Amino acid sequence: MRQYVIDELRPAELDRIKDYLDNYCERSDIGSIFWLRIPDDMLTSVQSGHVDCRPHYAAVELGDRFVNFEMLIRSREKIRCNCVAFATPEQRDFILSFADAMLDKTEIKV
Repeated sequence: MRQYVIDELRPAELDRIKDYLDNYCERSDIGSIFWLRIPDDMLTSVQSGHVDCRPHYAAVELGDRFVNFEMLIRSREKIRCNCVAFATPEQRDFILSFADAMLDKTEIKV
């Protein structure tokens, strides 16, 4: 899996990250997973054409000492579909910018 991991986080930092994710992402049914919505104007032509699969997301996992940003863009409607794909460079930049903003806003130095 392609991913961006920020690890060796302290409990207080994890609490701030959780609060940030609660504000800017959607919670999944699994407590440690959040969904970062990919803006519609960043979707590939295949993803844009799959109206039934929208919206598309990147998964963010909050662990006991880490936060993990998956670089797989997926639908929450279907597990297997050809619109599920690794992030394009633009989508990857969006995810990384979100992670950078999260660290900045939560005042976490890495």
